[in-house]
Amino acid sequence: MKIIVFGASGATGHYLVSQGVDKGHRITAYVRNPSKLKIGNKDMNIFKGDVSNAIQIEDAIRDQEAVISALGASSPFKRDFTLIKGIENIVNAMMKFNIRRFIYQSFLGVKEHREDLGFLVNSFIPVILRSVIKDHEAKEQIITSSTLQWTIVRCPVLSGGTPTGRYIHGERIKSVWPLPSISRGDVADFMLKQLDDTKYINKKPRIMNR
Repeated sequence: MKIIVFGASGATGHYLVSQGVDKGHRITAYVRNPSKLKIGNKDMNIFKGDVSNAIQIEDAIRDQEAVISALGASSPFKRDFTLIKGIENIVNAMMKFNIRRFIYQSFLGVKEHREDLGFLVNSFIPVILRSVIKDHEAKEQIITSSTLQWTIVRCPVLSGGTPTGRYIHGERIKSVWPLPSISRGDVADFMLKQLDDTKYINKKPRIMNR
């Protein structure tokens, strides 16, 4: 499958690109600074662009079959309206070229159903990471207001990168730990599996390590 990955030069993005290539997908990595992407493969393309540039987004997306976003703010303590505009540009381009499948990495701390998750996630995290949460909620709203076949993957604290294969997922799952976490490699594994799985189309699964 031809897939474009936004946020490809980030920590999770690296795993999405490398695992996607290993699974036989034709990956296009959309990056602002190609030098930050330390992966080279003949089956991977690099598109240099900025998510705030709608024309560049359209040029990168027009021939793709699916879109994955692992875009993350440069700082967890301030709003990043460029990324919100970027998601709007991505959704608009997908609608224009009739590309339906969109998989978006979000955060477990968004307000919807947060009360399930205990004191730290429900009370402490929203104070510390309020900017990140507001941004994800704004981007989720853009995505869910579209007619795309989206899956919003709500992740907890991201730990190291090595995939473990020992993770659980579901729309209202809970953790036995006060502060759930998951490895970036496992996030990438789950997101890539959604390309061939219809279970979570237009749904918002949580994912966390056991």
